[in-house]
Amino acid sequence: MPEERLQKIISQAGIASRRAAEKLMLEGRVTVNGAPVTELGTKADLERDHIKVDGRLLHPPKRQVYLALHKPDSTVTTVSDPQQRSTVMDLLHGVRERVYPVGRLDYHSEGLLLLTNDGELANAIMSAATHLPKTYVVKVTGELTAEEEQKFRDGVPLSGRRTMPAGLKLIRSAANPWYEVRLVEGRNNQIRLMFKHFGKLVEKLKRVRIGPIELGPLKPGEFRHLSEEEVRKLKRATS
Repeated sequence: MPEERLQKIISQAGIASRRAAEKLMLEGRVTVNGAPVTELGTKADLERDHIKVDGRLLHPPKRQVYLALHKPDSTVTTVSDPQQRSTVMDLLHGVRERVYPVGRLDYHSEGLLLLTNDGELANAIMSAATHLPKTYVVKVTGELTAEEEQKFRDGVPLSGRRTMPAGLKLIRSAANPWYEVRLVEGRNNQIRLMFKHFGKLVEKLKRVRIGPIELGPLKPGEFRHLSEEEVRKLKRATS
């Protein structure tokens, strides 16, 4: 393999984002062939050099894996859970490679979740700078007025900072209507808090699309491998 910057190698290994990897280096927590490396421009070869982060030896992934999972309700989007709740990793039967969730979905939210061992792409998907759109269908306790819908689209103040412009479309009118919501940012519990700003509670929330990748016919708990074309589209959308 050609030499690459250490922060890129660490990111591709799924350890941390490039920015976080730089911090690890500056703190002296990264070694190459036994020697601490704090120079951010340093390059190395993962196949030739022994690179460690906090004493853990990095290995190149044997095969890059890209999965789309329909996360069910009442499942944690983590590799493990101290409360012994079910995690998304429990659903990946037959996947030998160690993959990680890309971003998260709340415990009581469901829908599309991507998992991969491609740390570089995972960090690009999660980066706010890429503005990768994510689409959700949401059931709430009452319809918004036309004025409230426009305010929702323009952005609402959450924790002292206004949300970025969002897409909003009523897809089923009812006492408890369904909306399609499209976001380019991902603050914690953002959709629930945005509707709460207008006095509405979210009853159900399902993510149906991340950039060019759709949930499609996957049932809760099912997963599939992304096609090569889907991976190419995802990389183009985040480049």
